[in-house]
Amino acid sequence: MGVIITLAIIAILVILLVGMYNSLIRLRNQVKNAWAQIDVQLKRRYDLIPNLIETVKGYMKHEKETLENITRFRAQAMEATGVADRAKAEGMLSSALGQFKIAVENYPDLKANQNFLALQEELTSTENKISFSRQNYNDQVLFYNNKIQMFPSNIIAGMFGFKEEVFFEIEDKTEREVPKVSF
Repeated sequence: MGVIITLAIIAILVILLVGMYNSLIRLRNQVKNAWAQIDVQLKRRYDLIPNLIETVKGYMKHEKETLENITRFRAQAMEATGVADRAKAEGMLSSALGQFKIAVENYPDLKANQNFLALQEELTSTENKISFSRQNYNDQVLFYNNKIQMFPSNIIAGMFGFKEEVFFEIEDKTEREVPKVSF
């Protein structure tokens, strides 16, 4: 009778351990998937930016620095590796795109151009998708990190080398500020 109880307890413990391990694997894969979704939207954004810049070059001769910054920050963002580096580069690119949107207000002919309007709508849609993807990624990281840190799954996480993931956070304080519009 004692052997059966001991075997039952061992079986229950093994099932719990396997369940916790599989849960950690599932959450880690959800974090990877969420990061891949951010990558998809950022690639879409990177593809739109050159078309947008080419469309506005003729109109915005006085905004050369703004266009050059967007191009430079796009290149930096595309080359960034890791969540922290990518977040920093994306913050600079988002800031430059915000300045660009403000500059566009000074060009009524540009705002009426159909190609520009279509590209601007695509960029706005992409920015919204990027925001949603970032939020989803951070939610997945939160679930995963909680599971790694909470007892008893923290024991399994430590045994099998599960590491915390980094949140996608804006590092640049200027990104948090409301842009100033002046005419």
